[in-house]
Formats: sequence, C-alpha cells, structure tokens
Amino acid sequence: MMAYLPIGIFLGIALAIVPLTLLIGALLRPRRFDYVKLQPYECGIEMRESPRGNVSVHFFLVAVVFLVFDVETIFLFPWAVAFDRLGLFGVVEVFVFLALLVAAYLYAWLKGALRWEE
Repeated sequence: MMAYLPIGIFLGIALAIVPLTLLIGALLRPRRFDYVKLQPYECGIEMRESPRGNVSVHFFLVAVVFLVFDVETIFLFPWAVAFDRLGLFGVVEVFVFLALLVAAYLYAWLKGALRWEE
C-alpha cells in the first residue's frame, strides 16, 4: 500500500492546483469594469451586428470531417510503433484501415462536404 503513496500525493497536488489558482486569481484580480471593457472585441474592428449571427452548417461539416480524419490517422501511430512485431497481419490490417479511410474521404468528397463555396 505504501508503494502507491507517491501516486496519491501527486494526484492530490494535481487536483488541488486548479481550484487553488482560480481562488488566488479571484482574490488578486482587479474588479474595475466599465462599458468599453465589457464590449466584444474582434481584431480592432467595431462590432456592427450581434456576434450570434448565422453560421453556415457547412463550416461544422468541414470541422467534423477534419476531426474524423485527424482522429483516424492518430490510430496509425501505434501500428507504426509495433510494425516489426505485427508481420503480415499488421500490413494487411493497415491496408484495410487505409482503404476504409480513403472510402470515407471519397464519400465525403462526392457528397460535397469538402467544397468551400456554397
């Protein structure tokens, strides 16, 4: 049981850092608010309309497609690390995985999810 004591101490410190820093920041920061400081700011350009305007669904489609392919390519890292131990099975497995990835990419491309103009 004593072997886990350093892990418990480390976990306790890690869990205490976030609330402690938030509390210290709340106690030390200035509390002077005025109208100019509370206005939205975007690259020095004054806001002419509400920042909660309409956003094209296409933006979210591209973002989701990017995340899917990004996460799927992360799965290639463990395969590359264990490549020499997997042998022929590993090679066939990664080609099946890449074929599915290319098929998904072609599907998204043919459906128009990757076109920027709308």
